[in-house]
Amino acid sequence: MALRRGEPINALWIVVAAVAIYLVAYRYYSLFIANNVMQLDARRATPAVLNNDGLDYVPTNKHILFGHHFAAIAGAGPLVGPVLAAQMGYLPGTLWLIAGVVLAGAVQDFMVLFLSTRRNGRSLGDMVREEMGRIPGTIALFGCFLIMIIILAVLALIVVKALAESPWGIFTVMATIPIAMFMGIYMRYIRPGRIGEISIIGVLLLLGSIWLGGQIAADPVWAKAFTFTGIQITWMLIGYGFVAAVLPVWLILAPRDYLSTFLKIGTIVALAIGILV
Repeated sequence: MALRRGEPINALWIVVAAVAIYLVAYRYYSLFIANNVMQLDARRATPAVLNNDGLDYVPTNKHILFGHHFAAIAGAGPLVGPVLAAQMGYLPGTLWLIAGVVLAGAVQDFMVLFLSTRRNGRSLGDMVREEMGRIPGTIALFGCFLIMIIILAVLALIVVKALAESPWGIFTVMATIPIAMFMGIYMRYIRPGRIGEISIIGVLLLLGSIWLGGQIAADPVWAKAFTFTGIQITWMLIGYGFVAAVLPVWLILAPRDYLSTFLKIGTIVALAIGILV
């Protein structure tokens, strides 16, 4: 442990402490909230079952659903945030990452998701309007809208900066779209319920796209074809967001998020192993 300013610290202690606290919090605190406070009931039908329209409400395998939600919250922001927190010192950053997640962040996300599920998939603004009236609901909805604009703007800036003038990154990211669509069609029509099969196929295709992206980046002709400026990437992101929003969730959003979860978890595990060794 570092007791003096400027004294180096082994990151292994932080990793071990974080994993231990997360496991204990998951085993006791989260189960207490789920069973005693929220009183989860697996027998209740979810909005995806009650309102199954094949577009936005679709019953989904729990593993795919986990990947879908994990990718939604584990974007560029949570990766950049700890780096910025480290500039304030190891102790404040560690306390924020551990105590903040256990007592605030995870609890808030879980409760909002649970309440939305119990309220037939309604948004936070709609729930506030129902409980407190039209004016508070409108204020909450507008506040959520502004927060989402800020968050998306920051995340888009990070993505644009990372992919600008990077043919390797552009090709790999673009390749995940047809791969995800193939996975969605495979799970819905070709081999429904065969999650293990499509997971292996998807990961292999993802690794292949990463390797092929490196080959494209090394080729002058193909590298030029996949090199875009920041402004071009911004418009591409806007176009992708629109297309992904109007297409059925099972076709691109859910499988693509599920696919990216393997890459994100793999990166986290690799970083932890790198700290250990």
